Amino acid sequence: MTAASTVRNRKVRIVTGGVLATAALAGCSAGTEGTPYPVETAATAASQSAKAAQLPQRPADISLEGVNLCEVFPQVQLDALKITSAPRQGPSEDGPTCVFDADGAEPVHAYHVRAVPADLQEWITGARRKNSMTTEPKTIGGYPALTNHRAAGDPADCETLVGVARGQTLAVQTFAITRGKLTQPQLCDMSVHAADLALQTLKARN
Repeated sequence: MTAASTVRNRKVRIVTGGVLATAALAGCSAGTEGTPYPVETAATAASQSAKAAQLPQRPADISLEGVNLCEVFPQVQLDALKITSAPRQGPSEDGPTCVFDADGAEPVHAYHVRAVPADLQEWITGARRKNSMTTEPKTIGGYPALTNHRAAGDPADCETLVGVARGQTLAVQTFAITRGKLTQPQLCDMSVHAADLALQTLKARN
């Protein structure tokens, strides 16, 4: 090996080491397309476990099998939620979905009600948990629930997840169609309220 090649190899090792050191100091890992995401720490894992501990035991199973989600809100509830259009089937990639549009007046928004074939725990410590999302434990109608929304950015939606049965979660997501008019707390309050109404209907039918 020549003296010149030895110098070049040393330079490569130094540069590579500098990159690794920078990544370690940043506390991030490279995600898809080089986008950094926070590394899960022991404190993060403890925080998620604490959230799980705050959830109540499910009082009884409510099966979502065969439920027509477009009928979870009776007319009086549709009026209360300001739903002005006929419910319509939505995309079903994550389970059967019905869309309820509140488009009669500003701010225009919509509710997506889904029957997700997954345990609520998946959003806390399982495969559906994302570091980019903020989850908060709730109790809705005696059932364990979570609100789930992006931790930062322009408020666009908030999802309420209710663990209605083993391997089944009722998801009610509120979308802001008119942007800039609804705050994140408002979107979450609307989502929780709609989830509570839907749960009341489901409980009455079981």
